[in-house]
Amino acid sequence: MTTRTTCRIAVLPGDGIGVEVIAEAEKVLWAVGERFGHRFVMERALVGGAAMDATGEPLPETTLALCKAADAVLFGAVGDPRYDDPQAAVRPEQALLGLRKELGLFANLRPVWVHPALAAASPLRPELVQGTDLIVVRELTGGIYFGQPRVEGRRRAVDTMTYTCGEVERIAHVAFRMARQRRRKVTSVDKANVLACSRLWRSVVAEVARGYPDVQLEHMLVDAAAMHLLRRPRDFDVVLTENMFGDILSDETSVLAGSMGMLPSASLGTGPSASPGEGRFGLYEPVHGSAPDIAGQGIANPLAAILSAALLLRYSLGLEAEAQAVEAAVSRVLDAGHRTPDIAAPGQATVSTQQMGALVVEALVGR
Repeated sequence: MTTRTTCRIAVLPGDGIGVEVIAEAEKVLWAVGERFGHRFVMERALVGGAAMDATGEPLPETTLALCKAADAVLFGAVGDPRYDDPQAAVRPEQALLGLRKELGLFANLRPVWVHPALAAASPLRPELVQGTDLIVVRELTGGIYFGQPRVEGRRRAVDTMTYTCGEVERIAHVAFRMARQRRRKVTSVDKANVLACSRLWRSVVAEVARGYPDVQLEHMLVDAAAMHLLRRPRDFDVVLTENMFGDILSDETSVLAGSMGMLPSASLGTGPSASPGEGRFGLYEPVHGSAPDIAGQGIANPLAAILSAALLLRYSLGLEAEAQAVEAAVSRVLDAGHRTPDIAAPGQATVSTQQMGALVVEALVGR
């Protein structure tokens, strides 16, 4: 374990199924503490629509202060149909952008691993997705999402995409260091044939690559990447890209894993690398949204949230063995044939959100 004797985790369940899946991830973390003798102090706070209901703000100051004082943040999901008006000045989703900016979370990691037992759950042919093991490294605090939007009259709107050399260098180093721990290949995705930002991106990534002669670099246009991720996903190792492209491509990879309910993510702050064991501050969340249409029914898949907790153990707390134990427990549960509705074959028996969480805890502690 790290030098901390107590690890403080800010827990932000948020909206919709975020509340349900985060409850199961918390149970798994308690089980890790029991098995390995660690003490986790988990404190909850409001965020998103739930925070707007209580305070009028999606990211209250008390929530932000709790996150800043914590070693890591475990996050559920934000989004509520009552606040869906895109013209509204305040929306639940602004909480995530605010957290990324205030906490300096510039590197988003989205691992995609197709469990052998779930290859048939993908809408793609099993032989295409079998063996897929890649990670999307997405720049998180620059680009068009953090540009200067404006509306000109009633018929014209403008969004700006901006990147600096320093922003690109920073995320490129994360990707190359990550590749050194994996299969030593980086695919940098851009739109350099059209966008000036992408031409800067490509040139800076190529410069950074010279410092990693042991890692293969390939450049790929985003439209080609979108196609090849579905045609030949096993060819990818580390996919490096900017904010908007990473948002879209990482959601596309959910079809490889069979469901967005299987995809965890880590958003890391400043530090020398994204290597396990370095104790970097991070926010950890399942890739799926709040899914209000199924909220409260007990059918949401908690595995993405549980696997996000495993990433929290690995990257922020430096607990690699514990992270691997959680991932192994998830694999054992899937190998045993347990499924939530989103990953079940037609006619296959399913378990509830709470039952799936309990099964992972049992597999983890050996009951």
